[in-house]
Amino acid sequence: MTKQVVFSEEANPPLPIYSQAIISGKTIYVSGSIGITRDMKLVEGGVQAQTRVALDNMTKVLKGAGVDRTAVVKCNVFLADLPRDFAPMNEVYLEYFPVDPPARTCIGVAALPLGADMEIECIAELP
Repeated sequence: MTKQVVFSEEANPPLPIYSQAIISGKTIYVSGSIGITRDMKLVEGGVQAQTRVALDNMTKVLKGAGVDRTAVVKCNVFLADLPRDFAPMNEVYLEYFPVDPPARTCIGVAALPLGADMEIECIAELP
């Protein structure tokens, strides 16, 4: 099986240490995204602002693979403070997946890159 690297110039600044996404067969594996600016700084506004930016970046990577959010079948969300941030993160998440949302896991973690409040990754399918 071959794999194809997905790259979107519009998404978070490209880092040479990972691929934004990988297509293998008809499956797209999108790397985790946190709410950062192009100059690698966390956005202000807490978990809701970070969730919005992370989901926007995830959407741009999916677009680079030729699909949109409706192709997402599974998301994993990581929260640095699960009890505090689950409800506000979920409000924003539901804006992006208002109908037939993908399967999802939400996990509390000890820390995230750059001190982020949240990170999200997803798996999507090509048509």
